[in-house]
Amino acid sequence: MGVLISAQGLSKSMSHKVLFSKLDLTVEDGDRLGIIGPNGAGKTTLLKILANRETSDEGQVSRKKGLKLAYVVQQPETPADKNVLEVLQEAGEREGLSVDTASVESQKMASRLGFEDPYQEAGRLSGGWKKRLAIGAALMGAPDMVLFDEPTNHLDLRSVLWLEGFLREAPFAWTVVSHDRLFLDRTAKRILEINPMYPGHNHSETGNYSIFMEKRFVYLKDLAQNAASLANKLRKEDIWLSRQPKARGTKSQARIDAAMTMKAEMQDLNSRLKTTSSDIDFQNSGRKSRQLVVLKGISKAYGEKKLFEGLDFIIGPKIVLGILGDNGTGKSTLLKIIQGEIPADSGERTIAPNLELVYFDQGRESLNPEWTLKRAISDGHDSVIFQDRPIHVASWIRRFQFQVNQLDQKLSFLSGGEQAKVLISRLMLRRADVLLLDEPNNDLDIDTLEILEESLEDFPGAIVLISHDRYLLERLCTHFLAIQGNGAIQAYADYEQWEKVFLDEGKPKKEKSGSGGSSQASGGARGKSSNKGGKLSYNEQRELETMEENIQKADHELTEAAHACEAASTQANALVAATQRLQAAQLVLDNLYERWGILEAKLAGKK
Repeated sequence: MGVLISAQGLSKSMSHKVLFSKLDLTVEDGDRLGIIGPNGAGKTTLLKILANRETSDEGQVSRKKGLKLAYVVQQPETPADKNVLEVLQEAGEREGLSVDTASVESQKMASRLGFEDPYQEAGRLSGGWKKRLAIGAALMGAPDMVLFDEPTNHLDLRSVLWLEGFLREAPFAWTVVSHDRLFLDRTAKRILEINPMYPGHNHSETGNYSIFMEKRFVYLKDLAQNAASLANKLRKEDIWLSRQPKARGTKSQARIDAAMTMKAEMQDLNSRLKTTSSDIDFQNSGRKSRQLVVLKGISKAYGEKKLFEGLDFIIGPKIVLGILGDNGTGKSTLLKIIQGEIPADSGERTIAPNLELVYFDQGRESLNPEWTLKRAISDGHDSVIFQDRPIHVASWIRRFQFQVNQLDQKLSFLSGGEQAKVLISRLMLRRADVLLLDEPNNDLDIDTLEILEESLEDFPGAIVLISHDRYLLERLCTHFLAIQGNGAIQAYADYEQWEKVFLDEGKPKKEKSGSGGSSQASGGARGKSSNKGGKLSYNEQRELETMEENIQKADHELTEAAHACEAASTQANALVAATQRLQAAQLVLDNLYERWGILEAKLAGKK
């Protein structure tokens, strides 16, 4: 195989922090390389150096003559005024294709990417389809190698599964930065980890993620054994060094130097063995109730769109319920009904007396970007109360890898992963019987994810979990509930069973009434099905899929506008503006409901 990129002795530091040093990397034809490591370790920086978008402090990168290299960023920008074919054709023309050739190739690429309607507006695509379009644009030049930065981030499971199959069959070499462990297991053939625990802060192994982690465990075990052996030797040398100079003899400088070298080596080993992960642990209230939340006959619809109906289930301690389904099918809505934030259209929600529910918000809505880290963590106080004892706020934030000098930093300056840790740290300070977690893993690195999993595994209460991280789902969930987007709900024994149905039919099965199983104290669920006919255009189908999310946003804006009116009730000028905002918000919400009804009527085949 031919060498596409060869990097020798790469070193890079930022703000006096060493990201990696003396890093050697070779990528050949057909390579499938996965790059992992803690947040801030330098993974994206390495990609940019390979892509010639950033320079290293030391070392050099050699590229095959005439190498065609494409780079897909984590959050690609999508032109709002162009359709899918136009975006692809322009990408092809930038790569040197003639207008006619670019036109033909863009049609082929749109089909390859799965676009049924290539004339739809690119700006109206969902996140998953925007990522597909960005990948297609990068491939229009027929690259020899593609660099992907977190391609699965914030994608729904349908898009992740498509991407897995796409990359397994890819004719080009690729390198991907990802925290998605199952994705790396299924696609990568070599793993590079950038991490301070290694000499030079990097280490690579041939094999997928699971194979890499097995070898990593052996490496860490050997490192710990070396540290223990060295510690024993140092104790003896410390005793010898503590003696008076005469007792040590006159020809001892070499031994003193050797002892100092051992101490430096010990410090290096300790720093490498020191965990870089967050220390995550949730507080349980100690409740002994067998039934924490009981839902009976729960139904919810927006306009004529049924999210689910006739849903029964009971949640008790040590139950972990995973909620599955496409984006827009109502997963977050169900979580909010369980929480009591929004009401069901019909049915009964019963909770244990004085039940403590803790909710992790996917949209980070409870975090004000203008707050400082200290304000968000401790309401501005110098300490927090955790498990009935005070902890200084500086010590508390170090559990989550924050530095003391960040206490006065605004949340708007933090990364997505850091904001997720802030929210988790706030939830840890509340006692809980039930944890309601909506994508808690977004933006977290693998080390932090594993600590989060261990904490959730030990949590004695109940957990209801929405996640696109399949490792997280498989490890934690005792029950699965799939919301199928047509009012039907289906229970599954495990994630693999659902994925098989999902892949075999392109979407979850439509079951008959009651097919989800009986309602049991162990967390069983029952839902009703709804079968509809009719045909929507591709644009209309995408619009329908995002309608729930858009209505929730509009409803949130209406609530905010109403609060603004109340606050401005004694200020004439402010009240006029607030009233106009309220009227506009109500109009937007009304139009969305009306449009939803039209689309649902068309889907049902009504005139």
